[in-house]
Amino acid sequence: MPARDIVVIGASAGGVEPLKELVSGLPADFPGSIFVVMHIPARGRTYLPQILTRAGKIPAAHAVDGESIQAGRIYIAPPDHHLLVEQGHVHLNCGPKEQHHRPGINILFRSAAAVYDGRVVGVVLSGELDDGTAGLWEIKRRGGTAVVQHPEEAPFSSMPLSALREVEVDYTIRVGEMADLLVSLAGETNASRGQAKEVRTALGDTGGLLRHLTDITCPDCRGTIWEVRRGQFTDYECRVGHTFSSQTMLTEHLATEENTLYAAINALSEGASLLRRLADELGGHKGEELRQEGRKRQAHAEAIKQILNDSPGVMLD
Repeated sequence: MPARDIVVIGASAGGVEPLKELVSGLPADFPGSIFVVMHIPARGRTYLPQILTRAGKIPAAHAVDGESIQAGRIYIAPPDHHLLVEQGHVHLNCGPKEQHHRPGINILFRSAAAVYDGRVVGVVLSGELDDGTAGLWEIKRRGGTAVVQHPEEAPFSSMPLSALREVEVDYTIRVGEMADLLVSLAGETNASRGQAKEVRTALGDTGGLLRHLTDITCPDCRGTIWEVRRGQFTDYECRVGHTFSSQTMLTEHLATEENTLYAAINALSEGASLLRRLADELGGHKGEELRQEGRKRQAHAEAIKQILNDSPGVMLD
């Protein structure tokens, strides 16, 4: 059994405390390398490297493009950059968002699996929706190990629950147990590690990948969307590379639909108001025609309001 010394961790909402607890239990001589993607605002300032360095015995820092991979280090994706693991070094890019996020958890997970196969341990912590699930499946497909925070203790359980539904997970444990597990996995024999492969892609191999064009547009750029089958998963990918899972695609389109309807209410109400003003100015027969048109527009606006008020919404969990 090769050492499981490439540890990739994905976290989102509620993920800081679990990350702190996990790294606090790791020894200073931890024999593996740790890579972290945490969903953060693109223009926000993050102190996660300082937080994790203070919490544990292993130095943590934002990854630098091209820097070498060393044991006993924590590499954190900087804001608005995807973090990819390559042969012996890391790579950063500002490529298209995945799951509406940059950095993306799936991109980190798939890149590590594509290069290091069975040496990879994927860890999914607290977060909303399902980023990390497809990447964890790819880690398992290539012989790696899947670890998921127990949903009952996760502040936001959607990401762990999604991974448990879709992936044959090796360990579902509480964060307090993860450090000992990672030490045990990373300390296994190094005799059969083998040479890492040079694969400069975040998608893994594309064998068996099926694509077909849809009539859906991208929530980010309104470009054409392709439905892409990767194993048991369906992704939605636009021409420029924005990628969404089925769940995230539905979430984004429901939000777009609601925003569009509210914009229509505003436009119709403003049109009704303008028609009333013009009717008062013109008076007579023409003024009455404008008032009638204004009433129609206001009625349309009220009808759309009623549609929104009556909508039960769609439960995603």
